[in-house]
Amino acid sequence: MDYDLVVIGAGPTGLFAAYYAGFRGLSMAVVDSLPEPGGQVTAMYPEKMIYDVGGFPAVRGRDLVQGLVDQAAPWKPDYLLGRKAEKLESVDGGLELTLDGGDVLRAGAVLITAGIGEFTPRPLPAGDGWLGRGMVHFVPSLAAHAGQHVVVVGGGDSAFDWCLALHPVAASVTLVHRRAKFRAAESIVRQVRELGVRLVTDAEVSRFVEAPDGSLTAVDVTVKGGGEEQLRADAVVAALGFTADLGPIESWGLEIDHRAISVDSTMATARPRVYAAGDVAAYPGKVKLIATGFGEAATAVNNIAVALNPEAHLFPGHSSNVE
Repeated sequence: MDYDLVVIGAGPTGLFAAYYAGFRGLSMAVVDSLPEPGGQVTAMYPEKMIYDVGGFPAVRGRDLVQGLVDQAAPWKPDYLLGRKAEKLESVDGGLELTLDGGDVLRAGAVLITAGIGEFTPRPLPAGDGWLGRGMVHFVPSLAAHAGQHVVVVGGGDSAFDWCLALHPVAASVTLVHRRAKFRAAESIVRQVRELGVRLVTDAEVSRFVEAPDGSLTAVDVTVKGGGEEQLRADAVVAALGFTADLGPIESWGLEIDHRAISVDSTMATARPRVYAAGDVAAYPGKVKLIATGFGEAATAVNNIAVALNPEAHLFPGHSSNVE
């Protein structure tokens, strides 16, 4: 598959880059290891309000992501989600990006918008083999859990965010945490308590109970001190957090600075035709904000457009002038 640009990372910066690449007339694909667009916003805090995006006094994480997807949609980006970028090679003046599974994407340029790296969910040992069969790490659609009995496992902000989000639609929500104290902010813990969500602490999910039809019907919980309890569960949200690293990107011949990629003022990296933007990009005075990533994405794409076509103008004009 041939593209003018391949964007690695489908977080807010990558999604805005897809829009801007389309605006500049570039064909593009967006690759991400997560199965849904949105990157860290979708994985960690889709229901949280974000207050520092220009033009939005407040916007829910999920709504921001959907707006960015809708903004890019007219340009028809190819989304290759749940896929990992593994190898990058320079070939005949362009680049070849190999994905897990062996698929090769040919591109004129690559823009890395991988945030803080590839997310790997922390495992829930008792849930081994249940992913997609009743256990999820994040919730793509709240409606999918309407009327269900949901057990959320974890004690951080994301676990409590899911409790708040699921409470209005689920038949019941119960949170299980292995410690008595939570890592989440006290304000969000208080909100969950006030809703009447049951909090089972000093406890761990020890077994998933399978119904005759193979679906999830309950989980066994072992409480510190030896007690056991069975909780009705149609779904388990394993919100134990994620680990993140740059993975294979670190072997691509780029200059890495504290798990970020050094770039110049055009967002170019040390490797020709490879650019970076968003939290993964590093330069003196960098401020890691979603708003910063949007500007960096536009800067990168405009410079990529010129790199691919020297006769193109660096500044394309204002989008408001385009019908």
